[in-house]
Amino acid sequence: MPYGLYLAADGVNVQSKRLEMLANNLANVDTVGFKREMAMFQARASEAHAQGLDQRGTGTINDLSGGVQFFETVTDHSTGPLKHTGLTTDVAILGDGFFQVQQDGERYLTRAGNFSVDARGRMLTQNGEQVLSSAGTPISVNPELGQPGIAEDGAVYQILPDGSRGIVGEVGIVRPASNGDLVKRGENRFFPLGPVSVVPPPERRLRSGYLETSGVQATTEMMHLIEATRAMEMNVNMIRNHDQMLSGITNRMLRQT
Repeated sequence: MPYGLYLAADGVNVQSKRLEMLANNLANVDTVGFKREMAMFQARASEAHAQGLDQRGTGTINDLSGGVQFFETVTDHSTGPLKHTGLTTDVAILGDGFFQVQQDGERYLTRAGNFSVDARGRMLTQNGEQVLSSAGTPISVNPELGQPGIAEDGAVYQILPDGSRGIVGEVGIVRPASNGDLVKRGENRFFPLGPVSVVPPPERRLRSGYLETSGVQATTEMMHLIEATRAMEMNVNMIRNHDQMLSGITNRMLRQT
């Protein structure tokens, strides 16, 4: 079978994975705290090299590349643009760090600060996870008191009847030893594979009344999507050309018999 057929098939496979990732990024262009994903590829060694049947530099067909293969998925943790909402329970992290939330006994990290308070006074994310304090305990407020809010130092407060602020808790900001220790669990939350540390108060940088929006730039992702689509079409055309060539050779051989 022609060598180019294998190369084209690998090209279709990797571009298909890239298209899936780009489509997911675009689907989350409005998701608060979403981090875009990037597909990483690497050159594939020829089959003979992979099986140890030949060495590089022999000058044979085995020195040709074996195409390209999917390597890994990388998350771009760059800070997304901030959007002013004016809501007292909305807060954005400036710089590094994550909010720590909990659901069904599991703890996750997220950059989405669009919190709300339910009828029981629990501070929750939009997905229903409980927001945790620096001590790792769920944050709750008194639902009978005034409107809760989050200050730029992370303090959770409520407006008291006399108009003053009563501090009732503190939103915890944590960070992993490395962002490489984070595994995506859903649209905008991560599961840490290693321990996390609490960001000390002097290093916290929050913006009350703002949200960190999605890190996806729709125009850029669309350009990458068009590029990946064209690359996939080129590989499909190459497969079609090889198929026609093989059919022609087979037909000629049959006519000779």
